[in-house]
Amino acid sequence: MRLLVAALYLALGAAANAGDLSGVELAGDMRKLVVHEAPEAVPALTFETPDGETVALSDYAGKPVLLNFWATWCAPCREEMPALDAIQQSGAAEVVTVATGRNSIDGIERFFAETGIEALPILLDPNQSEARQMAVLGLPVTVLIDPEGREVARLTGGAHWDSPEAAAVIEALGQ
Repeated sequence: MRLLVAALYLALGAAANAGDLSGVELAGDMRKLVVHEAPEAVPALTFETPDGETVALSDYAGKPVLLNFWATWCAPCREEMPALDAIQQSGAAEVVTVATGRNSIDGIERFFAETGIEALPILLDPNQSEARQMAVLGLPVTVLIDPEGREVARLTGGAHWDSPEAAAVIEALGQ
């Protein structure tokens, strides 16, 4: 019985610390990261695919997520996308990229082809309703969501997601 209680205690402790960024030194672009004192609930968000299907953010439960709101006309957004694609390909976190506002499918596909983006999803928020629910006031915004589906931090503006500082943040997000 004591062994069962100890195992339960350790499991709860590990779950409570999932996505804990408090011990990560924020340097470089990661200095712009706003880490919450306590994880925050995320609304039940849904996005459209180019085929008209619906994808829910909850589909990514159990994984660390970088939820990135972007637009084809946003220069910093376009600049950081190749690094986000590399993160997605590495499997370090699930990168969920959402083109919010007026973005043509042709424009997104052309941009992805020109820059060699292969692994990022094309998800749409044409009316910006999901971005508004997430209090996205400018672009890009990347929201860090822990494996339990809670927002633990967010970064407004472009970032070098391929930096060692970003790698440390992403590693901590997944633990």
